[in-house]
Amino acid sequence: MGQAIAASIEQQADLLLAGIWTREGDLDAVVKAADVVIDFSLPEATVAVLDAVVRHNKPLVCGVSGLDDAQMELLDRAAAQIPVVYDRNMSLGIAVLEHSVREAAGSLGLDFEIEISETHHIHKKDAPSGTALKLGEAIAAARGQDGTVRFQVERRGEVPGDHEVVMRSPTERLTFAHSVTTRQVFADGALRAARWAIGRAAGRYGMRDVLFGQ
Repeated sequence: MGQAIAASIEQQADLLLAGIWTREGDLDAVVKAADVVIDFSLPEATVAVLDAVVRHNKPLVCGVSGLDDAQMELLDRAAAQIPVVYDRNMSLGIAVLEHSVREAAGSLGLDFEIEISETHHIHKKDAPSGTALKLGEAIAAARGQDGTVRFQVERRGEVPGDHEVVMRSPTERLTFAHSVTTRQVFADGALRAARWAIGRAAGRYGMRDVLFGQ
């Protein structure tokens, strides 16, 4: 993802790449030179990034998956001092999908059964995917944690990521779907989040905030 983001920045007239941090590099120098930091590293590296962005008071966009409870607590502590946009999926389409299914689930109520299906490439190890769980959490919150959400998982070929949410009653069926054709969508979403984060108040935000201001 780092290379995709760097390449995308080079194509944007309003953006300039301040630097790229590797394990052997000077993290403080990179953070100090930036107006906003984008982190798609690994959970253990994110701990160091959080420390640096807080010390230098720089906004952070973080798309690192697999953060444990202790690492999430560090992220929340950082968000008390700086703006942090954190999301398990930076896709703009997924943000719209989450917003839509949240609204639909809250409006339709418990008369509708809900199922989330996801398909990814055979190399993906977590199941259900973080995005499927994110959608399930949005639905549960909209329905007050009542009602059951079923998950269907498939691992096939080199599929970048397909998600479908079906809401079904005895008389009708409502379907929401999103497909990723290239991982470039995550770079595009991260750059939109980076632009949005500059000048924001301290707090923890997600892509839903970036798109809908909620």
